[in-house]
Amino acid sequence: MAGAASWSFSENDFKLIQQHLQAFLRDSNARCALLVDRTGQLVATVGETPQFDSTAFASLTAADFSANDQLAKMIGEAEFASLVHQGEKESMFLADIAKRVILVVLFDQRTTLGLVKLKGKGAVEHLNKVFADMFNRVGAGPSAPQKGLLEGADDEIDKLFG
Repeated sequence: MAGAASWSFSENDFKLIQQHLQAFLRDSNARCALLVDRTGQLVATVGETPQFDSTAFASLTAADFSANDQLAKMIGEAEFASLVHQGEKESMFLADIAKRVILVVLFDQRTTLGLVKLKGKGAVEHLNKVFADMFNRVGAGPSAPQKGLLEGADDEIDKLFG
């Protein structure tokens, strides 16, 4: 798949994306929403500023989503449209956007997984439309991931845990 460099936001696209994400955060009481492209590049962040290395996080998120795509295929599913990682205090909800971008929602005990998923469904629908319109306009429709998607993921993991 072509990376973020093969497409870009217009100012209006970016404002629309931010508006949808800000409304979602307000309605769900989640802390932060990040958009990561499938190659592991951070596209946008809305809400509280993450207190971690966003570049490494984006790379690991893409690798995680890719690994889960493979797990889905192994059990006979075409894909998992969303994923949840639930911790004791901090949790993540991830959802596919237009087969090119991953919505990552960080939330804590101020909200519930059910509310994040419920409000996330509408946000995903809105974002799918924005990205589909944008990709159609620039001629960068969905495509298969590159073989090199996970290149660099080992380095990021080593940096975090090495």
